[in-house]
Amino acid sequence: MKLHDERRDYERAQLRRAVLQDDPFAQFADWFGAAKESGLLPDPTAFTLATVSREGQPHQRIVLLKDFDHHGFVFYTNYASQKGQDIEANTRVSMHFAWLPLEQQIRIEGRIEKVATADSEAYFHSRPRASQLGALASAQSSPIASRDELEARYHELTQRYEGETVPMPETWGGYRIEPQLFEFWQGGKYRLHDRFVYRKSTASAWLIERLQP
Repeated sequence: MKLHDERRDYERAQLRRAVLQDDPFAQFADWFGAAKESGLLPDPTAFTLATVSREGQPHQRIVLLKDFDHHGFVFYTNYASQKGQDIEANTRVSMHFAWLPLEQQIRIEGRIEKVATADSEAYFHSRPRASQLGALASAQSSPIASRDELEARYHELTQRYEGETVPMPETWGGYRIEPQLFEFWQGGKYRLHDRFVYRKSTASAWLIERLQP
């Protein structure tokens, strides 16, 4: 399979310092809002989360953003999963949004911590009941013999908690990524892409630099 000629031009937009927000969270909110309104992305909340294991092996997977503010970016998962084990060993992570129909990418790097248990409980019980039962049924990232075994566990839990509140698994909850760096990337003509990085310089200030493509 030859991929040499698999390419396209990026001519949708340009990114200039004059239009950037001084606050990267505000810039993210602008782009995120536009991405949602564009109708071109099936799930703008999806991002790649990169973690590194205790042995130094990088891992990546897609997770869904569930909240963000000036304190950071929140998603929920099983703490006993591969990502949870990696985070236990190394709290430095990165996240990446690839909004390719808009010719945009956002890269965020920072440290991660668990959210308060009360926040995890509130979100867990706001989910559809089937999703709650699915989280309880799955020991995420652990081996299992078959799909049938997993579904049998799900149906057993469905019957056990019929008419009752589904308990949040002890190993399930949220994480918050506190950014130290943002990069906003806009595809450019002639492959001269526009890239701007925000680096945290003080508790409340960010240094903004243009990077070469």
